[in-house]
Amino acid sequence: MIDEAALRTEILRLASAVGSTRVLPLQAERELAAVFGCPARDVELAALDAGIVPYRYLRNMGTLGPDGQARLLRSTVAVVGLGGLGGYVAEALARMGIGRLILIDGDVFEEHNLNRQLFSSEEVLGQAKALVARQRIAEVNSAVEVIAHTTTLTSQNVTTLLAGADVVVDALDRLPTRLVLQDGAQKLGIPMVHGSIAGFLGQAMSILPEDRGLRELYGAAESLPEQGLEVHLGTPAATPMAVAAWEVQEVIKMLTGRNTLLRHQLLVMDMEGNVVEILRIGG
Repeated sequence: MIDEAALRTEILRLASAVGSTRVLPLQAERELAAVFGCPARDVELAALDAGIVPYRYLRNMGTLGPDGQARLLRSTVAVVGLGGLGGYVAEALARMGIGRLILIDGDVFEEHNLNRQLFSSEEVLGQAKALVARQRIAEVNSAVEVIAHTTTLTSQNVTTLLAGADVVVDALDRLPTRLVLQDGAQKLGIPMVHGSIAGFLGQAMSILPEDRGLRELYGAAESLPEQGLEVHLGTPAATPMAVAAWEVQEVIKMLTGRNTLLRHQLLVMDMEGNVVEILRIGG
């Protein structure tokens, strides 16, 4: 058991001022985690409870505030697919301070990933995407717990892999598997954020457990091709960046209780034609 009173005392002692805000520097956070034998996330939560902002999250405060940041630290998000979309999503969530990430991808990095996938590099070709992602996130935010699954999501393992998640992010590139993911998330009562890319085109939407969601777009899994327009239009670097940003913001809104979700709405962006539209989907 952590001596919470002693931890709070040390946090207050080690805090410093940045303008009118008291912050806990990263080095102090690491030292306290070592001294008290606890995860860095517990130190960050104790700091927020004491009115001290972990320095790494200072620029989140204007949007989230201390309570919102604490909600993120206590949350678990599953990211399914760690390619073009999923890499940017996972890293952004880690930088925002999601306390636990479940990363799921059974693939390895290949040369054709290098044009757009954040976690890919020449040095990691042939390595499992989930394990590379876990290492990268540890370098970005060591307070984030990462559970990495080097397996492909299926109808048999979906509920096991997603267990414990508060939100699921669809960053897949296989249409039937997206429906498997939605069905599994809904069976567990977990909301999902969907994203998809092809060429200059991208789309995003939020799906709550009671929504038809992707079935309004795609119908039955049996009638779907494996992949969509990206087979013909390709996947340039900027498109997954843009769509991943929308997905991350939807996750943050879900976890912090904002009511402005893209629910029953499909945000469609055509970055060649400079058009962004929101289409009504079901509801």
